[in-house]
Amino acid sequence: MIERSSSEDQPGEHSLDLALELLRTELPDLKSLSRAGELLRRLQSETQALQEQVRCESDGLPPRVSSALKAAEQATERAERLLERERRTADELSQHLEKAHPCLETFGQAFQQVDVIERHMKYLRCLQQTEELSSSVQQCLMTNSVWEAICAVDKMAAMVVCLRESKCSHLKNFLQQTLQFWHKILKDRLTSDFEAVLDSLHWPILSPPTQTLSPPPNAQELAGQLEGLVSQLMALQNSDDIISQSSSGHKQEAPLCLPLQIMLLPLSKRFKYHFYGNRQTNNPSKPEWYLTQVLVWISHSSAFLEEKIQPILDRAGANVSAKVELCRGLLALLQQKVRSDATRLLYDDALLCHLVEEVLHFEKELRGQHSLPAAVPGLLHLLLEESLLQKWLSMEKKMALEKVDTMLSSEGAWTSQYRDISDMDELKAPDCAETFMTLLQVITDRYRALPCASAQLKFLELQRELVDDFRIRLTQVMKEESRNPLGARYCAILNGVNYISTILSDWEDNVFFLQLQQAAVSLGEESVVRGLGQTELGRLASLESSLFQGLLGLLERLRADMTGRLLDAIMREVSDRARPYCHDRWLSLPSQQDHTVMSLSTSACPMMLCVRDRLLQLHQTLSLPLFQLSWTGLAERLDSFIYQEVILANHFSEGGAAQLQLDMSRNLFPLFGHYCKRPENFFKHVKEACVVLCLSLGSALLLRDLLRDSDLDQTHGLGAEPSPQAALNELGVYCLSPRDVLILLNLRASWPGQ
Repeated sequence: MIERSSSEDQPGEHSLDLALELLRTELPDLKSLSRAGELLRRLQSETQALQEQVRCESDGLPPRVSSALKAAEQATERAERLLERERRTADELSQHLEKAHPCLETFGQAFQQVDVIERHMKYLRCLQQTEELSSSVQQCLMTNSVWEAICAVDKMAAMVVCLRESKCSHLKNFLQQTLQFWHKILKDRLTSDFEAVLDSLHWPILSPPTQTLSPPPNAQELAGQLEGLVSQLMALQNSDDIISQSSSGHKQEAPLCLPLQIMLLPLSKRFKYHFYGNRQTNNPSKPEWYLTQVLVWISHSSAFLEEKIQPILDRAGANVSAKVELCRGLLALLQQKVRSDATRLLYDDALLCHLVEEVLHFEKELRGQHSLPAAVPGLLHLLLEESLLQKWLSMEKKMALEKVDTMLSSEGAWTSQYRDISDMDELKAPDCAETFMTLLQVITDRYRALPCASAQLKFLELQRELVDDFRIRLTQVMKEESRNPLGARYCAILNGVNYISTILSDWEDNVFFLQLQQAAVSLGEESVVRGLGQTELGRLASLESSLFQGLLGLLERLRADMTGRLLDAIMREVSDRARPYCHDRWLSLPSQQDHTVMSLSTSACPMMLCVRDRLLQLHQTLSLPLFQLSWTGLAERLDSFIYQEVILANHFSEGGAAQLQLDMSRNLFPLFGHYCKRPENFFKHVKEACVVLCLSLGSALLLRDLLRDSDLDQTHGLGAEPSPQAALNELGVYCLSPRDVLILLNLRASWPGQ
């Protein structure tokens, strides 16, 4: 009870707090007591309004709640009445449908009968229309109204197209047979007239056209007949195409226009007469006979077509080229013939190789001289059939390897065919290497025109295999000749490696091979991108790498190895000749003042002669890039050798230092001066060592003290002033370090007290 009373007192206390807060807000001081009455009235009105809101009705609920409940009850009653009405309506509708069901069945049967009758009517109407068109064509042909007959045949062809999806097979067959019947009669009639006109115009043109002195007397009449017949045949083209598609059952390549089909008939007869059967001209070893014959026909007929036929086609609105149509027709004959011959010659390598060569030559001349558009398929796609393509690849590989064996075993394999022509012999490539790269270029020229990138990539992979095989052969021959690296054959092998590497580097930037590289990445050609990671594929796609990158790396490694062996052999010979010079009496040589004229050291002559002779030999036997690489490498090794074996291994008097500088600057360096402007830059250690050894005594003392002091300062962590490197740079010493210079200064014998 105590807890409850305390909890009940809390709301009262809260209300009292609110009232006090209200009084403080409304009546903050004594001056505002005049507003107390107004505040009281306002509070009374608000209290009365609140009481009205919570005043309960007789049902014990507030007025607003009571009205809301009443409205909800009324809505519920209306919804129940609507549901009841819908149930009654559904029952009535169900009863009505049951009563109407017999009528619906009756009407359905009537509708089906109407549909059947309507289909029969359409069927009969179609038959009637076919009979009317057939009679119209017959009457037009009897009255020689060719254009009206062509229009009727076109309407019949349109009916065939409309009934293409129909299931009335008998009607379709009847209509199609009727169309073929009248189309054949009309086509045969026009063909006969057209052939007569062509015969008057001396078609086909089998020899070079010659200009007659005067036109034929009926030339104008023949021109009119020709134009009329070509126009009528072109008008008959639509029905001819529809018949061709219906007979084949599927969509074929666009057929030739009718005038050219007729013009091709005599050429087709001649082709089959001469190049099929037992005729001597049907010789599998002479495919150039029929290929050349077709080119001759195209060449001789072009002027006639351009002058007589093409203007008529243009006026008729036909978007075709008479010459292209003739080429398409003749190519169809050739495709059948080449496919037949290739199948028979599949196991005769020599004849098949000859056939491929002739087809490639024919295609090149057809596209170049006769300007056949690339969209018109020629004969190259026949070579892409899997069995023929694989045979072609195997023949290319077999013939290439045989030629390589023959080249390497020939007497002139390692001599340059341009050795007597200095302007053409910069690379000094041996005959075997040059012939090999020419062989690869010929292979490229053969497969370049193929219309399939995938097939081209197969040939590219074959080329890479051949290059790697040739590299291995060169490596084997090099190992046999490595006992004499200074011999002519060894240098020729090195020139050959450099020549192949140079050509492949040029191919890297060739547009054709760049396109093949992009095709290999996009197609994911397994033979080309096999074993490559994502990084390598990305580099190929971005053209940062190339398809020849791996081969170039192997060739570069072989070239570097061979160049190293060559320079090692020269340095062995030079070091043998330089032994007396290394042990010369540098410490006891007299000073420069004691000589009237200083000359080359006697002990240096064998070494200098050896260097001169070897440089001359390298210049004569190596290509210019290789010689540049070799003499710079030789200079670098000589610089290291003289610095280590001559300078650091001896002590020098003033005269010895002067003699060394004379030997180097007046004799050794000029040997390389024939190949560069400043040869001393390639002997930095020797040149700077001579500068240090030939310093005057005072300068040498100051420099030695400076270097020693700087060495002590560095040992104790102090900064040296001035910088020893700056002092060396003033003397022209940039390559040698301060410690090296200090060692060289200690090799001088002319110090005070010594």
